[in-house]
Amino acid sequence: MSGAEEKEVLLEIKDLSKEFEIRSGKIGGKSQYLHALSNVNLKVYKGETLGIIGESGCGKSTLGRCIVRLHQPTSGEILFEGEPLDYKGARAKKQRENVQMIFQDPYSSLNPRKTCAKIIEEPMIIHKTVTDKEERMKRVVDLMKVVGLDSQHVHRFPHEFSGGQRQRINIARALTLNPKLIVCDEPVSALDVSIQAQVLNLFGRLQREFGLTYVFISHDLSVVRHISDRIAIMYLGQVVELTAAETVYDNPLHPYTRALLSAIPPTSPFEEHAPIVLEGDIPSPIGDLKGCPLASRCPQCTERCRCETPALREVEPGHEVACFTRGNRRATARVPTGPCGSRRALTGDARFAPCVAQPPARRGIGECTLMTFEGAPCGIAWRAPSSMEERRAEWSA
Repeated sequence: MSGAEEKEVLLEIKDLSKEFEIRSGKIGGKSQYLHALSNVNLKVYKGETLGIIGESGCGKSTLGRCIVRLHQPTSGEILFEGEPLDYKGARAKKQRENVQMIFQDPYSSLNPRKTCAKIIEEPMIIHKTVTDKEERMKRVVDLMKVVGLDSQHVHRFPHEFSGGQRQRINIARALTLNPKLIVCDEPVSALDVSIQAQVLNLFGRLQREFGLTYVFISHDLSVVRHISDRIAIMYLGQVVELTAAETVYDNPLHPYTRALLSAIPPTSPFEEHAPIVLEGDIPSPIGDLKGCPLASRCPQCTERCRCETPALREVEPGHEVACFTRGNRRATARVPTGPCGSRRALTGDARFAPCVAQPPARRGIGECTLMTFEGAPCGIAWRAPSSMEERRAEWSA
C-alpha cells in the first residue's frame, strides 16, 4: 500500500492483554490466570484483509472477540477510527454497528427458534436503524439476494438450510447494519470443500461491492495466503511476525513461522521436504510468563531470550518480527493445493495431475474454483486476485 489514503488506519490495537481467571477448587485457594493475549499491537488499514494464523489455543479467536467487545481486555486499548471502543453506553451501541463478526460454526450461531427473516432483521430492531416493518422486510430480501439465497426461503428455519446456506445467513446478518469492519472467525472451517470456494468468492465480491475491511482468522494456511493482504502470525497469545502475505511464505524470519510453514505438505513426491521440528516442552499460558514464549523450543534461543520478551519491531520495510535472533536465511514455504490440503493432489500419481493448482503471483481475495477428481471434490484452485489499487478503483467507479 502506498499513499495517504491507502494507509488510513481503521482499527488500531495497542498493548492488548486478556487474562482469564482460573479459580482454585479448594476453599481459600489462590486463583491462577491464563494469559490468552499478551501485549498485542496491530493496525488494520481501511479496505484491506488482515489474516491471522496460528495453532489452536494461540489466542486468535480471543483477539477477534475483544475487537467486537464480546470479551473485555484486561489491559490495553482498541481504537476504531481513532476513538477508543466502549463496552457500555450509547456510544458503544453506535460503534457496534460498524464492527460485526461472522462466527465459525454456522449451526450454533443461529437461533433455531427464529426464521431466516427474524435472524437477519434482528440487528435493525435492536439498533433501531429501520423502524418500519415493511422496510425491514424489503432490506432482508435484498440482503438474501446479495449473499445468494433464494428470497422465497425467507420464512424457513435454520435446520431447513445446508451448512453453506446457514453461513450465508450469518454473512447477511453481519451486513445488515452496513459495517465498516467484519471479523471473520474461521468462517469456512466447518464447511466442506465444495462450499468453501463459494463462500470465499462471496467474501471477495462483498469486499469489492461494499468496500469492507476484514480481519480473517483461520488455521488454514492456504486460505489465509490467498485471501489476505497482510498476515499476522500468533503464538501463545503474542504476535510474533507481521508482514505482507507473499513475504510470510517467501521469506519467513521468525523461527516459529518457519516451523509452521514447513508443516505444509509438498506438492510433489519428488520435492525434497524436511519439516522443522520444534523440540522441547510447550510452555503453559497459566501463571507468570517470562522471556520469549518460544524460548523452550527455539533452536536459536539465547540467554537473553529466556529473560526478556522481544517486542514486535520492523526489521525490513513492512516486515515486523518479535525475535532477538531473527533468522537471516531465506526459507521458501509451499502452499497446499487447496483449503482441504487434499492428499489426492499430493500423491504424485499421474491420474491426479489435473488436481494440482499453482499459487497465483499476487495475493488478496480472488476467484476460487472447485477442483474435482472422478466427480469428488479434492481441492480449490485460485485465480490471481486484484491488487489493493485495482480494488479501490473498482469501488470508486
